[in-house]
Amino acid sequence: MSFITSYCHLTNKSCFVNGQLIAARDTDSQDSWLKQLYKEQEIVYPKFYKMDTLSQTGFILTELLKKANSNIINAYQDDEIALLFANRFSSVDSDVRFKRSYQEQASPSPALFVYTLPNIVLGELAIYNKWYGENMFAVLPKFAADFYINYVEILLSTGSGASLCGWLDIADEKIDAFLFFVEKEGKGNQFNIESLQKLAGLI
Repeated sequence: MSFITSYCHLTNKSCFVNGQLIAARDTDSQDSWLKQLYKEQEIVYPKFYKMDTLSQTGFILTELLKKANSNIINAYQDDEIALLFANRFSSVDSDVRFKRSYQEQASPSPALFVYTLPNIVLGELAIYNKWYGENMFAVLPKFAADFYINYVEILLSTGSGASLCGWLDIADEKIDAFLFFVEKEGKGNQFNIESLQKLAGLI
């Protein structure tokens, strides 16, 4: 039996880690919501400012999970943590910006082109954390607990020690993100469909 040992949610208004509110958006701030979180958590990684919204979201939430669960940093070798992410809209936010840059400037922006694939967020996480395990990004019509259950079971039975999973839905400046860390052993919520749907806010 595997367990969800830590999890977090992010919307346009608030951020929760393991069910506890850790930050609420300051609508009077000139910074974007993601930049507010970045500064509040005292994260230092200048490349953050070059990332697209999808990668910024995945990066910040991963850092929050690492603070909440030291196992993510201390208990596994660099090739033992698998990454399994998904969403509905692929990289549409960056795609739209890239298309606009081409139309308005008559020249596509290389800085935006880099992020016109959704799995770039996995590369950002792997590079920053030096994680070299399995990774997968899927595009699904909606959050599907059974997809994560089935895929993580395969990962954990074929060499991975744990899996960082995420649902990063970002489009039209709306953020709906849910990350969770699954381990073979530990304390937390059992890793099954009902538990995962409950944590995701679906039931």
